[in-house]
Amino acid sequence: MKMSLNVIVAVVVALLLLLTCHGQEQRLLVPMTLVRNASALHAFCLDGSLPAYHIHRGFGAGKNNWLLQFEGGGWCNSLQSCLERAKTRRGSTSLMSKYEIFSGILSNNASLNPDFYNWNRVKLRYCDGASFSGDAKFQNETSLIYFRGQKIWEAIILDLLPKGLGSAHKALLSGCSAGGLASFLHCDNFTNYLPKNASVKCLADAGFFLDEKDISLKHTMRTFYTNLVSLQGVEQNLDTNCTSSLNTPQLCFFPQYALKFITTPFFILNSAYDTFQFHNILVPNSADPHGHWNRCKQDPAACDASQIETLQGFRRDMLLALRGFLKDSISGGMFINSCFAHCQSESQDTWFGVDSPRIRNKTIAEAVGDWYFSRRVSKQIDCAYPCDSTCHNLIPSTQVKSV
Repeated sequence: MKMSLNVIVAVVVALLLLLTCHGQEQRLLVPMTLVRNASALHAFCLDGSLPAYHIHRGFGAGKNNWLLQFEGGGWCNSLQSCLERAKTRRGSTSLMSKYEIFSGILSNNASLNPDFYNWNRVKLRYCDGASFSGDAKFQNETSLIYFRGQKIWEAIILDLLPKGLGSAHKALLSGCSAGGLASFLHCDNFTNYLPKNASVKCLADAGFFLDEKDISLKHTMRTFYTNLVSLQGVEQNLDTNCTSSLNTPQLCFFPQYALKFITTPFFILNSAYDTFQFHNILVPNSADPHGHWNRCKQDPAACDASQIETLQGFRRDMLLALRGFLKDSISGGMFINSCFAHCQSESQDTWFGVDSPRIRNKTIAEAVGDWYFSRRVSKQIDCAYPCDSTCHNLIPSTQVKSV
């Protein structure tokens, strides 16, 4: 039987990925599932392709438990940037990898993911550019672009409910970066889909994006989010309790304003020196045209005293924004470390390993597990940089691309 060259290449690549090892860990490669009936809900990626997810089934004691992980990947807030994004894997499932490696919180290995390894684990692919929250469409003589993140969320959930999610005993909605922001936005709605007696909780990894002025004293991120909310029709899907409490309802896209209205138990995993926020909120390129911060961005050890103080100020503002949650949330949890990193739950190195980051000798996986299963209060805040010797300071090899 003859096989085409493309098929042979695909098989070889798949085998290589399956055989790639992380230490002694055999990596788990999970195929994509397209949501075939999504068009009935007008749920499309930016380019009109169907939404998708990857699912690896639970087993044993975890077969009735579900972990849903939103994929991250920035945003688009203008027609031009969204049209460009639609031609990439960030805006089209047609251009995405058809297999995803599940590691960290998605691993099926008990020694690498002790609390969630045998759950049904699902990764929701991100193709709308607004953290799964928009509901609009743009069309003219030459272009058609869909802003249907909210519909994508609904279509995926409705596809999963008859596959077992609808009878879940335990569930955790999670996400990284823009996906972490999606966890804030959809947490309470997720609870509404599940049985009343289910234990439902939410986690945001690197999703606590601050409404912070940059070093030139401009609200760069606030302007970015305001434009995004307007373009993609997001405001109608924001928490109404939050939007009715603010003169500028678009600000409810920021977790710090929406958090107090979330009633479902929530865990916040974030670095106080998150590299994405450092590079794009605190010191965006527009605020540092001469590149005075370039060396500091690439290596914290190269920061001068003034720059370190600016970074410490950012940490203080993050902790201030979390103060009410720390003090008042009985069911909440947190792990705010002092590593220069962005997203720590999907990487095995940072999630759970011999040399993983720790606060008071607790790994991130242990802290999240303690919180989810109510083994003990789990609210961990690290000392300020540079005191933490367990950090994996994951500075990008090239400057983080601006949002």
